[in-house]
Amino acid sequence: MFSFSPLPALSPQELAVRLESPDPIQLIDVREHEEAAIVSLPNFQLFPLSEYPNWSPVILDKLDPHMETIVLCHHGIRSAQMCQWLMAQGFTQVKNLSGGIDAYACIVDPTLARY
Repeated sequence: MFSFSPLPALSPQELAVRLESPDPIQLIDVREHEEAAIVSLPNFQLFPLSEYPNWSPVILDKLDPHMETIVLCHHGIRSAQMCQWLMAQGFTQVKNLSGGIDAYACIVDPTLARY
């Protein structure tokens, strides 16, 4: 029998509150450059999954594995993959944005572009 622990997640509403907090946080966007050009949220660092060979060897130099880290993509699937990979690399406070930036645009900020 397999035992899976649920992936820590954050709702769009929780992200909106968290983004207003002065506490330090790391924000990762795993979408492609073309997607980020359509719509993005401030302070998210772009690490497109398609460019994994370029950034994976240096991610521990760029990010703190013990800092709260929130990951987003379009709908939450690619970001979930990234969260699992980050946890395998020793990241201890990783959260996936449920529903991705699309849910954030629908629920929190309808002025954001959708695609």
